[in-house]
Amino acid sequence: MLTSIAIKNFAIVDTLDLELKKGMTAISGETGAGKSIMVDALSLCLGGRTDAGVVRHGEKKADISATFDISTYPHVQAWLEERDLENEHSCILRRVITKEGRSKAYLNGRPCTLTDLKEVGSFLVDIHGQHEHQSLLKRSAQRQQLDEYGQLTELASQVHEEYSAWKKLREELHAKQNRSAEIESRVQLLSYQAEELSQLDLKDGEIESLEQEQAFLSNIADAQYKAYNASAILRESDEGNVCSLLHQAIQQASSIDPSTKELEDALEMMNQALIQAEEASSSLTHYQDTLEQDPERLQEIESRLEAIYDTARKHKLLPEGLMRLREEVEAELEQLSGGEESLETLKLKEENAYQQLTTSATLLTEKRMQAKEELARHVEEQIHGLGMPHARFLIHCEPLEQISSNGFEEIEYMIASNPGQPAQPLRKVASGGELSRISLAIQVVTANTSTIPTLVFDEVDVGISGGIAEVVGRMLRSVGGRGQVFCVTHLAQVAAQGHQHLRVSKSVEGNSTSSRVEPLLEQYRTQEIARLLGGLELTEQTLAHAQEMLGNVQLQ
Repeated sequence: MLTSIAIKNFAIVDTLDLELKKGMTAISGETGAGKSIMVDALSLCLGGRTDAGVVRHGEKKADISATFDISTYPHVQAWLEERDLENEHSCILRRVITKEGRSKAYLNGRPCTLTDLKEVGSFLVDIHGQHEHQSLLKRSAQRQQLDEYGQLTELASQVHEEYSAWKKLREELHAKQNRSAEIESRVQLLSYQAEELSQLDLKDGEIESLEQEQAFLSNIADAQYKAYNASAILRESDEGNVCSLLHQAIQQASSIDPSTKELEDALEMMNQALIQAEEASSSLTHYQDTLEQDPERLQEIESRLEAIYDTARKHKLLPEGLMRLREEVEAELEQLSGGEESLETLKLKEENAYQQLTTSATLLTEKRMQAKEELARHVEEQIHGLGMPHARFLIHCEPLEQISSNGFEEIEYMIASNPGQPAQPLRKVASGGELSRISLAIQVVTANTSTIPTLVFDEVDVGISGGIAEVVGRMLRSVGGRGQVFCVTHLAQVAAQGHQHLRVSKSVEGNSTSSRVEPLLEQYRTQEIARLLGGLELTEQTLAHAQEMLGNVQLQ
């Protein structure tokens, strides 16, 4: 539910921070005070259209945020988690509009698209009245509402999944049946490439290994020569070598008398150097003996590398990309060829999937027919109590030419407001007040099955008064008792039914006009109900009447 709303520099609102509660909240105020400002601001948070005119005069931007508690709405939590937007049990919608008309949207503190804002908003709030955010006018919402009322959501989801599975099989079957000459040509090309790459049979790391071995075999003669020279310098050369020179140095140093510590250390180091030089010479000689030229192996490696390089040039890629190319060619070839599955097998699978789909869709249609009659009857009863005694409410199930993901029919709410008039789709109802009352009647009936936690009714009491107004108020209170309802009203009978009451007022200071919204305590609430009853002049009579109305609500 909506737990708080913060508004800054929006229309004639300077700053507004409200903590909100569950139940029914009545919103009232004097004419021109801006009773619908909070609703308008909430609409923007839900992704509604905007322009620069909503920014308070003289300010750079308007900033609106709405915080929702979604702890009991796992489908909203799942939606946020899928997009890495989760924030424990809260969902914060924010909209910023600049004076130039630019708009930015945020979800839980992170930038998002207006599409995301609208989608998550459709899970959280439904606004009814003379506003754009009215999901009840959409066929998809009407279908979903009927399915929820008839407890058909699971069956409808099953039909949707079976339709997707059947459609995929049908597309595969058509693709296989109607393969064009172009596709056949592509298959031939891919088959040739697959055969070529299969014969090449390049292994992971093979190119690097071959290049290293090629470099080694190509340089054996040079390695032998250099190893021989190094060994000769150390010990083998008759013209003088490191070992001979070290022997001479040791002999000379050994004949020095008297001997000292420094001399002994020098002799020790020269003896060690002689030993290491002799060992190094032996190692070089052994290394030289292990080197053996292999021109046949070298030719084999060079031929293999040439085949790899030629194939890579042919396909205009680096040699390292040949293995990936082989995978892609084989994958595409398998897809175009339909794998190992035969046309007959695929056709049988498609027929079985369609049979399963039609069975489930037929059952869904039967259950929808039962649910629509009951829902229409209950809604019509509620509408009659709302000042439309002759109205007829129908739910039309329009058969489709072919099955869809939603079944065999499309759902459409129909209304005939007056006797002798043909029923028209609900979306074509012209009167905003009429539409609001119809919406209220539907929400009252479907409240137990609705998944939307917060409902907003803006001016649902247009064109009604007296006893009907009290009926509207009781309906709203009933719906609010199961969740959260906000109602913008100018009627005392409706406002008195609220679990809480917000008053909108306007003040003028110099050249600046500001609107504010404040929750009313019991004393001031009585005064506001009295004002709605009798105007600005409060009398003992209107105050007593207001107290009586509020007292009667408490006794209900």
